[in-house]
Amino acid sequence: MTQRLVIAVDGPAAAGKGTLARSLAEALGLPYLDTGLLYRATGRRMIDAGHDPATAPAEEFAAGVGMEDLRRTDLRVPEVDRAASLVAAQPAVRRMLVDVQRRFAGAHGAVLDGRDIGTVIFPDAQVKLYITASARTRAERRWEQMATDLNAPDRAAQIAQVEREIAARDAADSARATAPLRPAEDAVHIETDHLDAAAVLAEALRIVALRTR
Repeated sequence: MTQRLVIAVDGPAAAGKGTLARSLAEALGLPYLDTGLLYRATGRRMIDAGHDPATAPAEEFAAGVGMEDLRRTDLRVPEVDRAASLVAAQPAVRRMLVDVQRRFAGAHGAVLDGRDIGTVIFPDAQVKLYITASARTRAERRWEQMATDLNAPDRAAQIAQVEREIAARDAADSARATAPLRPAEDAVHIETDHLDAAAVLAEALRIVALRTR
């Protein structure tokens, strides 16, 4: 591996990009950063302080985000999904957190997952992957992450609600003026609906080997 190998893993929520990015980083001996947690933590800090991310500026909350915030267990809930999308649309917040992400990769490279890694953060990354799946598949995965009872009698209704929330998040992320969700032109697409984590990792490693040889 070259000293500064940067792998950009982009895609919508719950497509499997985080699972893949963590596994890639472990397999290749690279640092890993889930960049979406930076925006989730910013939104969470705003909610905790009683501010509405839809109307209040978020820069001061983004500036205070630390590693302890990224380890919180309440960052993947619907209210934070909404807050993260709203704060991510604020140009000042994105500028601040872009610097954090670029410094993280530093001299040693990294695997970063998010929504604009290959288009904005590291447009010259050697490897760009775009991970996707249907909204239904992603809703089922997200519900299983959040559910306290996997046999709940209203399971189908709960998943349908999560699917609506995911669709709304996709629409907001794709429509925002600053760094919208979209694949880089040179990204390799991996659809994960019918692939398990091991198969996705194997395909990603194959692509990395091709792009870095």
